[in-house]
Amino acid sequence: MRKIIIGILIVCLYCFPFVYFSMHQDFANGSMLGYLIMIIATSLLAFLSKLFSDSIFLMIGNILSVIISFYFISEMTGNERWGGYFKPLTPYQLLIFVSILNLIPQFFAMKFAKKYKNRVKE
Repeated sequence: MRKIIIGILIVCLYCFPFVYFSMHQDFANGSMLGYLIMIIATSLLAFLSKLFSDSIFLMIGNILSVIISFYFISEMTGNERWGGYFKPLTPYQLLIFVSILNLIPQFFAMKFAKKYKNRVKE
C-alpha cells in the first residue's frame, strides 16, 4: 500500500510541465537555468521512484508531463516570437527532443537508486 501511495505522489509531482517551464524560462529570460532545474527535479523524482516505488509510476509521470507541456506550448502558438525563437526546431519538435534527452539523466538516477538499494540490503 505504501508503494502505491508514494507512486501516486510521484505521478502528481511529475504533472508539472517541466519541459514547458524550461522552454519558457529560455524564451523569457534567455536562461538555461530552467533546463537545469528540470534535469535535477526529474532525476530526483526518478531516484525516489526507483527507491520507494515501481518504475511504472515514473513512466506514467513522464508521459503526463509531456502531455501537459504540450498543452501549454500549444497555448503559446499565438505568440509570433515564440514560434521562431527555437529555430531550427519548432516548439513541438523541441518538446519531443528535450523530453527524450531528459530520460537519460533519469535512467542514470534509476541505476544509482538500484545500486543504493542493493547496498543497503547487504
